[in-house]
Formats: sequence, C-alpha cells, structure tokens
Amino acid sequence: MTPLTSKQTTLVSPISISGVGLHTGSQVQLTLNPAPENHGYKFRRTDLKGMPMIDANCDLVSDTSRGTTLSIGDVSVSTVEHILAALVGLEIDNVLIDIDGPEIPIMDGSCAAFVSAIDATGIVEQDCDREYFDIPYNLNYTDEENKIEIVAMPLNDYRLTVMVDYNSPVLGSQHAAIANMTKFKKEISSCRTFCFLHELEHLLSNNLIKGGDLNNAIVVVDKVVDQGELDTLATIFKKPKVEVTQQGILNNLELRFPNEPARHKLLDMIGDLALIGMPIRGHIMAARPGHASNIAFAQKIKQVIKKEMRRKKEGIPFYDPNQKPLYSTKQILLMLPHAHPFLLVDKIIYKDEKSIVGIKNITFDQPFFDGHFPGDPIMPGVLQLEAMAQCGGLLVLSTVPDPENYATYFLKIDNAKFKEKVLPGDTMLMKLELTEPVRRGLCMMKGRAWVGEKLVCESEMMAQIIKVS
Repeated sequence: MTPLTSKQTTLVSPISISGVGLHTGSQVQLTLNPAPENHGYKFRRTDLKGMPMIDANCDLVSDTSRGTTLSIGDVSVSTVEHILAALVGLEIDNVLIDIDGPEIPIMDGSCAAFVSAIDATGIVEQDCDREYFDIPYNLNYTDEENKIEIVAMPLNDYRLTVMVDYNSPVLGSQHAAIANMTKFKKEISSCRTFCFLHELEHLLSNNLIKGGDLNNAIVVVDKVVDQGELDTLATIFKKPKVEVTQQGILNNLELRFPNEPARHKLLDMIGDLALIGMPIRGHIMAARPGHASNIAFAQKIKQVIKKEMRRKKEGIPFYDPNQKPLYSTKQILLMLPHAHPFLLVDKIIYKDEKSIVGIKNITFDQPFFDGHFPGDPIMPGVLQLEAMAQCGGLLVLSTVPDPENYATYFLKIDNAKFKEKVLPGDTMLMKLELTEPVRRGLCMMKGRAWVGEKLVCESEMMAQIIKVS
C-alpha cells in the first residue's frame, strides 16, 4: 500500500435527501454526515432501536439480486451502490450515512441527485493522508456460465472499462470507460439504471418494485408489444400514454448518452467496489458485469489486500518472476568469487542502501541432494545460510566501484533458526538488511528467507569485505 500526498476528505456539513426506495416503495430520508479520519463509509439505521451501524464491507453483502444489500443479523440496508458510487466518484473518504428505512432512495435511477447535493454543500480536506491499495499484479475473475470476465491490472490511477452485451437488437454491444475519477461527475453520475420490458412485467406481477416509476429507469423494449400492454403500463404508472420510441425504449425518458446503459453498469461497479474498504489504484476491465460478480471480485481484491498487509507487516518481499532482475546471474558472477556448484544466488530483484532481495531456485540437480538425505532431499541448513550470506555480500560489494577485487568472509552467525524444509522445486526468496552501518569493512546483517509466504530460515550475521587484489 502506498500513501500519497493527497489528504482524506469528508463533507463540510450534513446533507439530507428524501426519496422513495425502488423495491420497498417506502419514503426514506438519507442524511450524509461528516466523519473523522479513517472512518470510511458506514450506514446507520436511525429508525431502529439502538441505531445499529453496518460497515460498507463486501463481506457483509447478503443479496445482489436487485441491487447490493448489506446486512448484519436482521439489520440491512439495500441498494447501496449508487450513493457509494457518488462518494467514490467525488473522492470523499469518510461519511456516516444515516437512513430511516431499509433502502437507499432510488431518485432518478442515477446518482446525480447525490452528487448535486454534495456539490452544493462542499468537501473538506482532513489531516491524514489518503492510503491507496495498488493492484500488485493482474487479478482475474471469471463466471463462465454467465460469460462474465473481470480483470484488474496495475496502474498508477483508478480507471474502469466496462463492456455489456445482452444479445439485444436494441442495446447491442456497448462499452463505457472512465480514465480517472475527475471525469465521474460529468460522464457517469447522471446515467440511470435500466431494465428490459419483460423484467419490468415480471417485477410488477410479483409486487417487487413498489417504488418503481417510469421516471427512474430506462425501459428497453425487447419484444413486440401490443397497444393493450402499453395501455396497462400507462395505467399502472399513471401516465396519459406509453409508447415505444424509434430507439426501442419506452417514451418515458430520453437517453442522456447513446451508451447510457453501459455507463450505468460502470457506475454500479464503482459503487460495488467501494465495499473493498479502501481506495484502489489500478485498471479494472469488465465484460458483462453485474452486482454478484462485482461483489465476488471486490472480495477477491480484499483477500489480496489482507495478504499484502500481512506481507508488509512481516517484511516479506514481493516477487514477480516476469520482473527484469536488477542483477542477472552473469552480473552476479562478475561480483562474487563463487562459481558452480557454489554460487547460491540466481538473481537480485531489489536493492537499496540498507537492504537487498535475492532469489535462489532450488532444482533437483543440485549436487548436495545426491548425498544429503537422498531418499528425502532437503537443502542443508548451512547452505541456506550460505545463500543468504552471498546475497548480503552482494549488498556490501555494490558499495565499492570494483567489487571483483573484493571478497566477503563470514565472521559470526547468531540466532540461526530453520523453520521449514527447503525442497527441490522451491524458490527461496532472501532478504538481507544491514542492522548497523558498515565500518572498516565490517557489516552486521539480519537475514531471512521464505518459500512462498513461509519463513524457512533466519539468522544474524557478521561478515567482512577484504580487498584481494
């Protein structure tokens, strides 16, 4: 995770918005309250005893069938994606969201009303730096049955691209993209939810959209309809007349963008991914996403965040085999006075003034396996220490202009511990850190080695570099 110089933000003052819940039909009041640093987004049900709170957390999602619902026990808040998209789109970090009912108001089917209200009130910068999670490598999600694919790729910004294809002659294939969140207000926030006519009829017949109105959704007509059906819809929605436009949608609304449905899917994805719990930097590309896949992908990213937080806490370096090494084997051979079979560092992937990270690939043809437990080959612990020492030697030798004229020698090993077996096929990741400044060629180092995320060996070492020619 990389802290940026940008600060966390919250609202200048509370904002109250009233509206109707799409599915419940209940009149609700939503109040957005300023919140302290590192608060994040939380929902508070003010209509219930004790005013219980629910974190905006993808692990608390209980339903994604007609929107995204968060629950703790019997307490829930549904259709949270639009208000969360507004907050993320305006780059607001900390808000307490009060609601006196079970569902966020649908407004016009977009989040434009929320954005407008926030704009009118204002945003204030806080003291703490905003902390982002950088997507460290490509993360993939696939739902083969529904032909959904999502990938997150490393990028020094937050960019989203969405493609939708419903095999509908009306919608066709559409895509939408946002290069960064500064474009959200103008290009995404006003894009409304949509549904197909057959879905609308099903929802109406099952009394599932009590707050539905032809003013808060784009209705795509995906079948031939007779005048009787249109008259019935007009009666239900209390409209003088309902008809199908040349664009294949009901005449309730005019599209704000030719690809408004795809843009709304992007809006939904921004809101759903807010449930990760912290802002991310990366490029998200999604084909045919929906709330269920968005939440599954958010949960996947959250698991990676937990893993990377643990890695950071324990000091485990990140290794990408595709990354070009800092020092290749050829370069290492020019610096260390070792050769096969006793060169035990294959490449160096990171180095700064006080630390170095190296790789040793453990192959079955290593000569020590012939005699060291040949029936159960294990890399000798002393050679694990030797590999770490060579790695540390490269750190110290890199400080002199002619490393080929120097050698490093062990003087002391303390607190050596061997935690796990190192076996053929393993890749040993070694990190050596100076514990004191180098003086008169003497260096004190702490060395650790991992296979995957398992610590296999650690030790404190003292070595000396001596000019040999």
